[in-house]
Amino acid sequence: MITRILIGLLVAGIGVMMIYKTEWILSTVGTVDWAEKNLGGGGSRLFWKLFGIVMCIVGFAVMTNLWTEFAQGGVSFLFGK
Repeated sequence: MITRILIGLLVAGIGVMMIYKTEWILSTVGTVDWAEKNLGGGGSRLFWKLFGIVMCIVGFAVMTNLWTEFAQGGVSFLFGK
């Protein structure tokens, strides 16, 4: 239980840092061509912020032990029940 909480906090913390330090990530990794093409100007910044939000959601899902329900809901939405 403690391990799950620590892993969830770590993943959520990485997500927060991705949102907070987008410029550093962008200068380190570079632009994402798909995001620039499909999301318009500044698309890479938006991509990294959205990815950070997803990481936060996944981290909290792991922390609260809702990861299996979260994953099953996504799979059943994509492929049917």
